Amino acid sequence: MKFAVYQASSIGGRKYNQDRVAYAYSENALLLVLADGMGGHLHGEIAAQIAIQTFMQSFAQAAQPHVPEPEEYLRNIMRSAHEAITQYAHAQHLGGNPGTTCVAALMQDGQACWAHAGDSRCYLLRGGKMVAVTRDHSAVQQWADWGLIKHEEMKMHPDRNRITNCLGGVEDMFYAESSPAVPMQPGDVLLLCSDGLWGPLAEADIVTAFSSAPLAAALDQLMDKALLLGGAYADNTTAVVARWGDAEDEQPAPAPVCVVLEVEQPVP
Repeated sequence: MKFAVYQASSIGGRKYNQDRVAYAYSENALLLVLADGMGGHLHGEIAAQIAIQTFMQSFAQAAQPHVPEPEEYLRNIMRSAHEAITQYAHAQHLGGNPGTTCVAALMQDGQACWAHAGDSRCYLLRGGKMVAVTRDHSAVQQWADWGLIKHEEMKMHPDRNRITNCLGGVEDMFYAESSPAVPMQPGDVLLLCSDGLWGPLAEADIVTAFSSAPLAAALDQLMDKALLLGGAYADNTTAVVARWGDAEDEQPAPAPVCVVLEVEQPVP
């Protein structure tokens, strides 16, 4: 496959970084996955880490070199991660289940699909425009859909962090929402990010950043802006981005390759 990929994470103004992010690829498939551990639950960073590990281990086994039935695969692995989190909580007698949002995307055979739970997002960017974006599983998104608040009020609403779906957390409330496969075009960009990135930014900022700049420079610029706007209490800010097409370098992978980002943590 020919693609470029870059991932980054910042602790922001928080005490801990509960975000986790990774990518993996084979000769014919590229997987991106991001998890945002929920601070309101016990050990959100553990839930996020379990989600990432579950995807990486599964991809290494499934991508030989194609992933069978990619949409179903993403839903099933997200369900497996959810169950692994709840099993860990029970085994460790945590007294509650840690929770994490999760978003994953798979590029294969010239197509892309994605699945998510929570408010971590996947964007498909093409030709300087936003082609698709996931719908947040949050209270404010529901209220906006019902017409109770305006969409422009969502980012400033006091309940904007109320998530209605996650891995772990409340066991019977989890579900993975997936997209149908979308044909890719050369130069298409897939961006997966936590709300620490998309929250402070306008959609135009995200689209413009990847219109021409190299991936690493574009993502670093967006992260810097999000952290600046977030100020002293900026959230953990994390993303992974990939550009697909013949203009990118070939990424040989005789065996599946998994790259998990080591996230920034405070110095003791």
